[in-house]
Amino acid sequence: MAGHSKWANIKHRKARQDAVKGKAWSKASRAIMVAVKEGGSDPEMNLRLRYSIEDAKSVNMPKDTIKKAIEKASGEGNDGAVYQDIRYEGYGAGGVAILVDCLTENVQRTAPIVRHAFEKHGGNMAKTGAVSFGFHSRGVILIESGKTTEEQLMEIALEAGAEDIMEQDGGFEVVTDVASFITVKDALDAAAIETVSAEITMVPDMTVACDAGLAQKIMRLIDVLEECDDVQKVHSNADISSDVMAALE
Repeated sequence: MAGHSKWANIKHRKARQDAVKGKAWSKASRAIMVAVKEGGSDPEMNLRLRYSIEDAKSVNMPKDTIKKAIEKASGEGNDGAVYQDIRYEGYGAGGVAILVDCLTENVQRTAPIVRHAFEKHGGNMAKTGAVSFGFHSRGVILIESGKTTEEQLMEIALEAGAEDIMEQDGGFEVVTDVASFITVKDALDAAAIETVSAEITMVPDMTVACDAGLAQKIMRLIDVLEECDDVQKVHSNADISSDVMAALE
């Protein structure tokens, strides 16, 4: 999920993923296997696979499990299922814009699930492009304050091609364009700077400030969407403060 309150949102998502680790790993494995089928098993030559591996690491998926997913996809894998990427767009309560990225072998199954989630939680689906025009794809890397200093981070990340570095509650947010994401992540890894999260995500141009009531509705909708096995990522332009997020938890 996206918004200015990255730390609050990431902490909420990670807490939930820890509670349903099996589902998070299953989604990560699916993304890895599809990436291998499309572009091969070498992450150095297959950017989609490299992105999928970084996503898997972000949900604490073990290296051996990642390796097994790659090996399975290199063999038979997927039980013959053919997955397709599809993005659904809509608005939640309060006009909050929401993008839902799915990886599914059955659109006729997935679409009604997503539509029902929106309608049940005070939102509505939108036509393709109606919402996504307000977002741009960016690499976002989060680092805890104690893992580095601002000076070190600026020297390493900016030199590697990062667009911006912002200090937030508890840490730093490094923003890159998509082309520079892997280069910046590799530079941080080479410097032994541990990251909390590193992913290609959709960053909104404008956000909607959410009070406690609205935030609760939006977070419930996002949680319901993420419970669907076919949903890989949910992005929104909800701006939820750390205090509000803490109160919801």
